Amino acid sequence: MRDPKAVGMAAAALALVAAVPWGAEAQLARNSRAPVDITADQLELVNSQCSAIYRGGAEALQETSRLRSDQLKIVYAPAPAGAGKNGCSTDLLRMEATGSVFYVTPEQRVRGDQAVYDAKAQTLTVTGSVVASRGQDAMKGERLVVNTVSGDARMEGGGDRSSRRVRTVIYPGARPDTPK
Repeated sequence: MRDPKAVGMAAAALALVAAVPWGAEAQLARNSRAPVDITADQLELVNSQCSAIYRGGAEALQETSRLRSDQLKIVYAPAPAGAGKNGCSTDLLRMEATGSVFYVTPEQRVRGDQAVYDAKAQTLTVTGSVVASRGQDAMKGERLVVNTVSGDARMEGGGDRSSRRVRTVIYPGARPDTPK
């Protein structure tokens, strides 16, 4: 027989990482059609690589969701032949955030050293001292991979039995049947 408390704690841990709301259309806010507003100290457009690189306190906002990093690189697919002068489409291939990465929504926070959103694979990978939190609940590891469609997620540790192991801390809420 399964321990109901352990099952509830495991479900809470999965809900914590599965809730990272990066949609298949690379939205910052779940199911939003609002514009994405990106600011930084500098912008470099590299048409030969179909990329835009924002440097210096790069911040992307959509509704109440925020992605912040030292640098944010957005890579677009090449345009079909004859579609435009610079040969780039507006179809996103990936977003790469590097240096002091923070992803914040009203419900959760994810911190790491780097993050890559792969539009084709529909995955978000955050690496380097990753901390994901929702309320007081927190999960820590070295690499977090989230499928943005299914919500399936995997947190990995550093591979040894040191402080780099995956760690989850959950603060169970009071249940209605719990005596006060």
